[in-house]
Amino acid sequence: MNVARPNILVIMVDQLNGTLFPDGPAGFLHAPNLKALAARSARFVNTYAASPLCAPARASFMSGQLPSKTRVYDNAAEFASDIPTFAHHLRRAGYRTCLSGKMHFVGPDQLHGFEERLTTDVYPADFGWTPDYTKPGERIDWWYHNLGSVTGAGVAEITNQLEYDDEVAHFATAKLYDYARGNDARPFCLTVSFTHPHDPYVARRRFFDLYDDGTALEPVVERIPFGEQDPHSQRLMMACDDHAYRIGEAQIARARRAYYANISYIDEKVGELIDVLERTRMLEDTAILFVSDHGDMLGERGLWFKMNFFEGSARVPLMICAPGIPAGPYMQPVSTLDVLPTLAELVGLDLGPSAAWLDGISLFDTARRGERAEPVRMEYAAEGSVAPLVSIRQGRWKFNRCPADPDQLFDLEADPSELRDLAADPAHAEIVAGFDAQAKRLWDLPRFDAEVRQSQARRHVTYEALRNGAYYPWDFQPLQRASERYMRNHMNLDNLEDQQRFPRGE
Repeated sequence: MNVARPNILVIMVDQLNGTLFPDGPAGFLHAPNLKALAARSARFVNTYAASPLCAPARASFMSGQLPSKTRVYDNAAEFASDIPTFAHHLRRAGYRTCLSGKMHFVGPDQLHGFEERLTTDVYPADFGWTPDYTKPGERIDWWYHNLGSVTGAGVAEITNQLEYDDEVAHFATAKLYDYARGNDARPFCLTVSFTHPHDPYVARRRFFDLYDDGTALEPVVERIPFGEQDPHSQRLMMACDDHAYRIGEAQIARARRAYYANISYIDEKVGELIDVLERTRMLEDTAILFVSDHGDMLGERGLWFKMNFFEGSARVPLMICAPGIPAGPYMQPVSTLDVLPTLAELVGLDLGPSAAWLDGISLFDTARRGERAEPVRMEYAAEGSVAPLVSIRQGRWKFNRCPADPDQLFDLEADPSELRDLAADPAHAEIVAGFDAQAKRLWDLPRFDAEVRQSQARRHVTYEALRNGAYYPWDFQPLQRASERYMRNHMNLDNLEDQQRFPRGE
């Protein structure tokens, strides 16, 4: 591998529960390509999303900054164009940067440093999904999650999301072939971002049938009665319209089975990408990073989807196959914020003043030290919340704080299912005091809350105005220059056929 300037393939998936990757894919998962990639990769077992929701998580993944800095608080908050992303940094360093698939950028900038974007997004780019802290408990039916994703779980050969991810993979593999032709000497960073295994829990039959043995179809933690849930979980259940559904064991099993099936579907797409790299002789010169934006509770505790700091929601898989970081498991807690500085170090890029505002820390640095230089931080300020929530993951501990709720403290070594909240336990008062001091140093929660509320209020005004009268969409429109594709009469046919062939002369 060209250690100084490797190509980079970033593969991102959506809502993949990190507890299913205890050290690469769990044994029961039919994921041969991901298992093969894991064997070659540094596997960061305890990786956490910067925020357990799509747009905030992805803006933080791209920028290395927490939502309180990016101001991407929810799935309808604009990602400002002046925030540098890893695509900006790599492009500035001479890389071709390209995105195929989802990144849930909100606002008129749909590139954020990518030189090319091959597909549109699967979700809207406007302010329509803005929550409203002034109306606590309000459920916005037309876009909030509901448990129809569970009751409707099953088999289909085509869905909205399958159509999207098929397209994402098609354009990504075509771009890899294009890179192999060698018409541009620059190294590439191709980001391929799929929407699976995100709900709805619907999968193609051939993947669904892989999981007919009943393994792992029941939650480890059974449904906790509503009155015994913590306040934030209660709000999430109400936001997801939990009371309107009666979810039985068979429905839970079918939803989880379809979810696993969609992991296998994604595994096949990963295999296609790696196969093209291998057949075009680029594999040895390409670093590969695999990651998810956040997780999915999958019915654990009676909760579904994400939007909380429990392990199923906040923990994600992260694997990197690259020079300078040996393969194997790394148990230190790390963050998806760490991707940007990791890629910068991988290509020998000095971030200069940009490094001063990063919340991420290079995974190379963590691997060398044996632990992350700073505790992992998380934030959440979107639907189902009434004030910002923050979390610190340090060592064996996870500490959660929200001004509207009691603090939470979990010992993840002794209690991996997070069933015993130790925050009020006198025996842990000293530990709680330490986290209290950290949280006060790291966050000004009244200011955070005020900024979120102001952002929401602004967006409610602007969205209503922009949808009144003629509407100009911000959704990305892929450019297809048909007159420059295949054979046209301003081209020399012999030259074209030679240029488009790879390899040549065999």
